[in-house]
Formats: sequence, C-alpha cells, structure tokens
Amino acid sequence: MRVIKLPEPPSGSSGMPEIFEAGVYNVIRRAVIISNGFAGAENQSIGLVRALGLSDNQFLYIQHPRTHLNRFDLVVTPRHDYYLLTPSGQQQIPQFMQQWITPREPPDRHVVLTVGALHQADSAALRIAATAWHDELAPLPKPLLVVNIGGPTSHCRYGVDLAKQLAGSLHSVLASCGSIRISFSRRTPQKVSNIILKEFGNHPKFYIWNGEDPNPHMGHLAWADAFVITADSVSMLSEACSTGKPVYVIGAERCTWKFSAFHKALRERGVVRPLTGKEDMLESWSYPPLNDAAEGAARVREALADRGWTLRR
Repeated sequence: MRVIKLPEPPSGSSGMPEIFEAGVYNVIRRAVIISNGFAGAENQSIGLVRALGLSDNQFLYIQHPRTHLNRFDLVVTPRHDYYLLTPSGQQQIPQFMQQWITPREPPDRHVVLTVGALHQADSAALRIAATAWHDELAPLPKPLLVVNIGGPTSHCRYGVDLAKQLAGSLHSVLASCGSIRISFSRRTPQKVSNIILKEFGNHPKFYIWNGEDPNPHMGHLAWADAFVITADSVSMLSEACSTGKPVYVIGAERCTWKFSAFHKALRERGVVRPLTGKEDMLESWSYPPLNDAAEGAARVREALADRGWTLRR
C-alpha cells in the first residue's frame, strides 16, 4: 500500500496543498477518510470528523488502511484493539495467530485510546433527531425502552437461545415499561427475529421496526428512557452509552477476545448493567456519558496546534 503523508505547511504561497484554506496555509479546510469499506469502521472516522467540525467537507476513499502505526502522527483507536498484549489475550489467542494481529506493540503517546467506537450521535445530532421524531415518539407511554438486536459474530456466538432469553426477560420487565420499540440490524439472523416477532409482534406495548425508511435509530437514541442491546455490537453500545441513560446488555458472557475486554471496561465505568429480567424500568440510573469522539477530537486539535495548524471555524 502506498504510504500517505500529510505535507508540511508550505513556506510560500505557491504549491499550496488543497487541504488548506486558500491564502492561509495553516488552516485545514477538509478531511480525507481512508476506509476498508465496512460501515462500522467508516462511522468511527465520520464521527471524529464531525467532532472536528469538518463533516460538511469530507471525502471518502475505499482502501485497506492497515499499516504500522508509527507511520502516522496520531492514531485514535479503541483500547480493546490492544487486547492481544494483555495477559488474557496472550492466553486466549493461539501463538500462530498472534503474528497476524495488529497492533503488536504497546501504545505510545501518539496513540489516543477510546473506550468504545466513535460515532456520529453527538448532542447536536440528538437534538435534531428529537425534533424530527417528536410527533411519533414523544406521545408514547413512558418509560420508553428501546431494544437493539444485532447478530452473532465469531467472538460473540449465539442463536435462538439468546433470542429466547431476551424474550423471557422482556416479558419479565413488561409491567414496568410504558412502551417498547425493537430494531433488528442487518446482521440479525431470521431465526432470531422470528422468535421476537412471534412473541411480541401483536402486543400493544411493542413496536417492531420493519427495516424500511425512515430508520428510527437516531430518534430512539434521543427519546429512549433506557436501552437493551445485544453484546455483539460495539457501535450500538457506544452510541447508547453516550446518552447517559440506562443501558442493559444481554449476551456479554458469550463474548470472547477483545469483545470481552470491551464489556469489562463498560462495566467498570458503570455505564452498563447485565439484563437479568428483574429490572424495574421505572427506576432510572445515570453515569458520565462516554464522549470518545469529542475527546479524540481534542487530541487531534492539540496535535495540529503543535505543528502550527488550525482547523477551519
């Protein structure tokens, strides 16, 4: 892969790189995102660009960006990406596989570690979503419980067993819920969604999104009083945990490798609790919301300032 390097600020007006404002060599005016083509990875980069205030002038290129981290001035990545270097990672991951997993060196000062995945669900986006979905979601009986169901992965394996466990827990907490809205992801197996549809498809307290536009996801983040989320989705959990609202996780005990490290970090910060079926959804709890995108953006601004660069305002 060709190494991509940002140019140093030019000494004169000629040969000015196009990432800078015309006439002002040290003001960055656009962002370039290099992507491997996966929506989850792209969403993290777009979330950081949004936090930097450049979302209206970003460009996306499809390319696999894996390379040595020392080739970059600053790297923002989840802490659990370093799971290989932990004692648990050394025990769980076979020796012959470790040579293929990056990174293989401990992070230094140019690596910014986040708790979860970066995303676009910041306070401004949620205010817009709250307005857009007001007429549909505001009148619903409270508390509103939003359930996001992902799909099994190689490191979070489950099937109809988890779907049945989830259905049982939802039946148990139903009395303390005003309304429940359920969304499936593109990865949700049909055998999982069929169980949920059979159990709750005709229940008056439930609404199950059919997958057609408009997608209510941002509206759910804005209006939910609490969330239940399957453990497989780092992105959905990171978004929900940025709201400061109660987040209940189901299936975390089935996760291995870096996903288990991610869930451990969330529990230690007090931002999630396991769904047991004994919860009273009328009792709320809160925590300092995850704010990874804003914190990562602050470190980017510091790194740019060290080189004499600023971002367009």
